[in-house]
Amino acid sequence: MSNRAYLDWNATTPLRPEARDAMVAACDVVGNPSSVHGEGRAARALIEEARRQVAALVGAEPRHVAFTSGGTEANLMALSPALERDGDKAPRDRLLLSAIEHPSVRCGGRFPPRSVEETAVGPDGRVDLGALERRLADGAAGRPLVAIMLANNETGVVQPIAEASEIVHRAGGLLHVDAVQAAGKIPCDIKSLGADLLSLSAHKLGGPKGIGALVRREQGLHIADPLIRGGGQERGARGGTENVVGVAGFGAAAAAAAAALPGERARVAALRERLEAGLKALSGAAVIFGAGVERLPNTSLFAVPGVKADTALIALDLDGVAVSSGAACSSGKVAASHVLTAMGVDAELARGAIRVSLGRSTTEEEIDAFLGAWNRLVYALPKRTHGVAA
Repeated sequence: MSNRAYLDWNATTPLRPEARDAMVAACDVVGNPSSVHGEGRAARALIEEARRQVAALVGAEPRHVAFTSGGTEANLMALSPALERDGDKAPRDRLLLSAIEHPSVRCGGRFPPRSVEETAVGPDGRVDLGALERRLADGAAGRPLVAIMLANNETGVVQPIAEASEIVHRAGGLLHVDAVQAAGKIPCDIKSLGADLLSLSAHKLGGPKGIGALVRREQGLHIADPLIRGGGQERGARGGTENVVGVAGFGAAAAAAAAALPGERARVAALRERLEAGLKALSGAAVIFGAGVERLPNTSLFAVPGVKADTALIALDLDGVAVSSGAACSSGKVAASHVLTAMGVDAELARGAIRVSLGRSTTEEEIDAFLGAWNRLVYALPKRTHGVAA
């Protein structure tokens, strides 16, 4: 595996050494964190230290962090009509979500399907703030919860969350932000963003799989109908004995990601520029989605006319390069990405979308390995319109 180039960091990241060390140490802590004896207090101390570390990553107060089994559960926990704010117990009766959300948000959580609707994005992949404002100004919008991700997992396009939050709050709504792909890659401060709720996932920033968090901006916001009841853990937000080992790894990864962010952001962005320049040189017809707006520094989603994603993924894998498609896979068939469809991308072009995502250990040699594999791939295909350089 050492000869392979792993360029699928948006899918999952290698475990950080700091997270591994924290998890190994936590394995030796025997107590139940709900127990009052010394062993229990030792386990509780690990959880509360991790809570402080995760809170610091997103500029929140530790008491506002509730640990979950991952980003999907955090999203589902947030998408509830039973969101109370400052004692106001009237339910949220409408969920507005952007057309580019992750499937765990697009499913609507605990809102009935008739109460869920999408709001449009532009061709650049950014939420149409004008359309959002018009929809919220409509009296039929009721008491809305709005869900907009901070950065898209396919294109990497960063959304105008601070501006959206002003629009949502003027209309009396609440804003949930899925920050799973963004945290640890770009600054992600819940107060600056104006998000009321923020979802995180450890394995996207160098922590273990199977652990995440839902973060509140204010103490007055309360989820009156928890997904998992019983036991009273996580201040009543989620019942069940906490995953001490996973939580400890999450906290250590969050702290390491926060410390490394300034330098890594610039380094990885330079690698992406190298990648995209090389790609354009090899395939002049390449389309890089979202290239005209701010994107995550590590993410490039592109397509070349005449090159199919399913063929390309297999060929690149066999050539030692791991990347992803920008399309959703169902029963072995690649369908056009709902993200690119929402952006108005031609379905044929969208089916060829390839996502390359970089990370803290990505090297120039791996970028060059991808470019070499891509060059071999396109030259092996029938020459049509994919613009291969002579």
